[in-house]
Amino acid sequence: MEDLIYEGDTLGSFLFLTVLLGGGAAWLSGRAIAQTWRPWWSIALYMLILGVAVRFFHFSLFEGTFLSPHYYAVDTAILILIASLGFHQTRRRQMARQYGFLNATARPEAAP
Repeated sequence: MEDLIYEGDTLGSFLFLTVLLGGGAAWLSGRAIAQTWRPWWSIALYMLILGVAVRFFHFSLFEGTFLSPHYYAVDTAILILIASLGFHQTRRRQMARQYGFLNATARPEAAP
């Protein structure tokens, strides 16, 4: 049990696993959720699961903590942020393509 709470997390492992690998997976998950027209709140459900996977990789690859609510909350919050960015970018493109008239400027020309 003591191995599960080892404090071996470093900035390098955080940037590599959470931001780069986990963030890439979160971005793609956010895009996939938007492409299938699911609601935005489903991002949080999927990122809670991905947060556990990222914590497991910290534990198994870099001897980081696994059962730490603090580290899990930080990782999951970053994953939710990145997934939300991917979701909103994809949803904006979908809306612009689907409803192109929303981007058209329908201002009447000013009379001289």
